[in-house]
Amino acid sequence: MIPIQTLIIAFGRNIEILQMQTENLSHQDSLIQLPFRANCLNWVVGHVLTNRFNILRLLDAEDLIPEVDLDHYQRESEPILENGKGVLDLEDLVSLLEKSQIDLSTILQEKTPEALQLPAVYRDRPERSLAGWLFFLYFHDCYHVGQTELLRQAAGKDDKVI
Repeated sequence: MIPIQTLIIAFGRNIEILQMQTENLSHQDSLIQLPFRANCLNWVVGHVLTNRFNILRLLDAEDLIPEVDLDHYQRESEPILENGKGVLDLEDLVSLLEKSQIDLSTILQEKTPEALQLPAVYRDRPERSLAGWLFFLYFHDCYHVGQTELLRQAAGKDDKVI
């Protein structure tokens, strides 16, 4: 099992990468669509935020989740093709992600290794341990954070962030 402190550090590193990949990008930059079936940076960052809120719910921390409409960022949602109703500003998305990391760190530090071994249900999927779900959702987080490198370049940056 991955130690709790290692999980906290790993999730935190993803936020650091997201901060670096979105640095000096405008909200308009985040809406640039690739010329093939993919989502823009704004959707990816919002989707990572949705994932973080799902993790907080899994940890029974719903009171830490702000009232934010994330319908545009849910799994299987339509791509964001332009600014419009329900599309959150890139800066706001990153700010909410930073806060979610603080909340996630706090609640994970309160968990015992034994608590992470207890069975948990996530959405309508088969039961597995809380640690198992956290690892799966960390993988999901990493998958989308990795997409941000190409999306930064699509916005016209010709740099190497990491």
